[in-house]
Amino acid sequence: MTAGRALIAVEPADLAGEVRALVGASAVMDEALLDAAIRGWSHNTRRAFRSDLILWGTWCRRRRMVPARAGPGDVAAWIRALSGADPSEETVRAMATIERYVVNVGWAYRIAGLDDPTAPPLVRLEKKAARKALGVRQRQARAIRFKGDVSDFDSPASGVCLAHLLKACRRDLLGLRDAALLRVAYDSAGRRSELVAIRAEHIERDAEGAGTLFIPSSKTDQAGEGAYAYLAPATMVAIARWRDAGHIDRGALFRRVETHFDGSVAGVGRDALHPNSITLIYRRLIRAAHAKKLLGPMSEAELERWVKAVSSHSIRVGVAQDNFAADESLPAIMQAYRWRDPRTVLRYGKKLAAKSGAGARMAARFADSS
Repeated sequence: MTAGRALIAVEPADLAGEVRALVGASAVMDEALLDAAIRGWSHNTRRAFRSDLILWGTWCRRRRMVPARAGPGDVAAWIRALSGADPSEETVRAMATIERYVVNVGWAYRIAGLDDPTAPPLVRLEKKAARKALGVRQRQARAIRFKGDVSDFDSPASGVCLAHLLKACRRDLLGLRDAALLRVAYDSAGRRSELVAIRAEHIERDAEGAGTLFIPSSKTDQAGEGAYAYLAPATMVAIARWRDAGHIDRGALFRRVETHFDGSVAGVGRDALHPNSITLIYRRLIRAAHAKKLLGPMSEAELERWVKAVSSHSIRVGVAQDNFAADESLPAIMQAYRWRDPRTVLRYGKKLAAKSGAGARMAARFADSS
């Protein structure tokens, strides 16, 4: 499967075709289950479903096995390969990814009206063994906090942080777009899908200069009820500068800024940024901040480690950590930034908690008395 294919929009009607491609045209679909999946699954879920079926089909073909006849032993062998327990050409995956693969493959067989080879005890035990071998700790994106890894908000900004990335923004159309994107991402703790979906019409300014961002739908709001996020006055100023310079009256707010070969700006596109571009923008700005000596004594090796660990989620993680540092309550953080699972927010704050918990206070007490 190519990267391009994974990004093609998957329409609801494609689900049946993907299942038939896996298990054969003669499969008798469970129409009620298929209809429920079409109505209940988001675009991203359908895209992951399609991608995972392709991976499973490829695995089966390499083993000269007909997918429709696959049994629990075949699924168990796939899990062992994905987890690195058995030598294989497969890339070792994280446990959360393996769990998703197995779930989606199971759905395909149930939709096709076939026995689900992922359900028997053998597969459950194989997943347990893989979980034990790999661990369940998910790799967390490196946090981009507003002032960096500081305990006192009155302290100067330090290292890779939003304040330094803002200073690294260029003084042209590209820089205006980047500055507005950074500020909106921080104020709203926006996921990449939410950021690229923002339209000029979604933003309202109040009398004090602050603003409100309407978020029509998100990962945790598949019903499309919508949510609102606060935008600070400085963010509204950055948005206004970008819109005025880019002549954006309506439509997608964050668009591609086209550049010439020498890096100079050629113009502003009409379509919204691609979700994958958010990570690339953050990484480019980190490199620019390093080039401008804004990040302190950071070696090239450390810079590369930072860039590799950053993702489109980094500012969202940083927002959570800043809120914990400001002693905001967990319910308030979840409500303001559209989190449904408290475990996710607590995981983001785990590193920060270690620095401010009982162990850190006890160590400081003995250090003061020595």
